[in-house]
Amino acid sequence: MSEPSLDVVRSWWRTALIDTAPGQIHIRGYPIEQLIGAVSFPAMVWLLLRGDLPSRAQADLLEAAMVASVDHGPHAPSIAVARMAITCGLGLNGAVACGVNTLGDIHGGAGQQCMELYREVAAAWEATGSLERAASEALDRLLATPGAFVPGFGHRFHQVDPRAGRLLALVDQAAAAGVVEGRFAAVGRAVEAALAARKGRRIPMNIDGVTAVVYAELGFEPPLARGLFILSRSVGILAHAWEQSRQGERIKGPIPPQVDYTYEGPPPRPLPHDTWRESQGRRRTMGIQEA
Repeated sequence: MSEPSLDVVRSWWRTALIDTAPGQIHIRGYPIEQLIGAVSFPAMVWLLLRGDLPSRAQADLLEAAMVASVDHGPHAPSIAVARMAITCGLGLNGAVACGVNTLGDIHGGAGQQCMELYREVAAAWEATGSLERAASEALDRLLATPGAFVPGFGHRFHQVDPRAGRLLALVDQAAAAGVVEGRFAAVGRAVEAALAARKGRRIPMNIDGVTAVVYAELGFEPPLARGLFILSRSVGILAHAWEQSRQGERIKGPIPPQVDYTYEGPPPRPLPHDTWRESQGRRRTMGIQEA
């Protein structure tokens, strides 16, 4: 087998994100020393994900969405898992990784799913000219599957998510200033109205629904709604892991030890006599002596 050529080795990893050499770090073509102190962290997120720098207003709206998602307390599984990991002796990196790995389709994925729903409604709106009809028919298709739910609406903890109204107001301000179109804000409101008509009561937009509006308005792809949520929630996970590390507790489980969990198995029972004799015969055959 021949040795790989230098060109083959160099092309093993290909990236348009960063160009590094001794004494040189260029992010999407921009020297890092020029970026430092000149752009915000949300603007760097945008630059890496999108390829160029956002306007100040775009970066501000992205930042607002990311700020809104940083934390939701120890009853959020991603936070609780990170805190428990610390009490089991993991360092900050391990605890943060444990918390982030808890974020999946159910806890952490609703923003992406909601963005996909919004895109479906927006496409149908463009095709039919009726936003109300597009939202209603999209819900019909979504809820035709048994057990389906509408991502981005309702909350197990809040009757009205306090983050949603503020973020939606910022989107409206950005639309009025020409920063975004406001199309997905209209879509989100139409889905909320169609859901209320179906259920007979209002089920308000939650943080996933409103950040899906923001990220869609800013032109991000749906999978990045999940990625941006994970990036945002990592801040809260880190903060909780650090706080827990300062409290000095060891092996802290999900519930206090004095609180019993619910056991649903059979009551205490003896091992069947024949099974016991058979196991003893196997032990003797294997030369295992009883203590």
